[in-house]
Amino acid sequence: MATTTTSEKRTSVRGLGEIAFRVNNLDAMQQFYEHVIGLPLMARDSTCAFFKIADGYGGHTQVLALFDRSQNPGYRGTNAATTTIDHIAFAIALADFTDELKRFRGLGLEVETAEHAWMHWRSLYVTDPEGNLVEFVCYDESV
Repeated sequence: MATTTTSEKRTSVRGLGEIAFRVNNLDAMQQFYEHVIGLPLMARDSTCAFFKIADGYGGHTQVLALFDRSQNPGYRGTNAATTTIDHIAFAIALADFTDELKRFRGLGLEVETAEHAWMHWRSLYVTDPEGNLVEFVCYDESV
């Protein structure tokens, strides 16, 4: 594979933020990732479970998220019916959040934003050319 260089601004990605799956059996998947893989459960409710993978960048914990597919049948993700992947997330610095939002919009991408108060996360979401949801997430104590 050839390596290329560019004078364009490099990404502000600082590390993995999240791996998220849409699952058919939340209880079985929780048991597997908690007891077989050994990831510590951070939070669980009737629709989702979050596991700690590792300490992340800038206060953002790297997580594995499991979302119960049956709880959101109208989910808009392009590949929602054909894959268990919900989205991937990359950790960025809070200081880069606005610049990344502007950069994505400047590239003609539709960008959605969200705040996840229980974890103090601020997020940007874009869709790749194959329909996969990609999140850029940062820790923000004010959320």
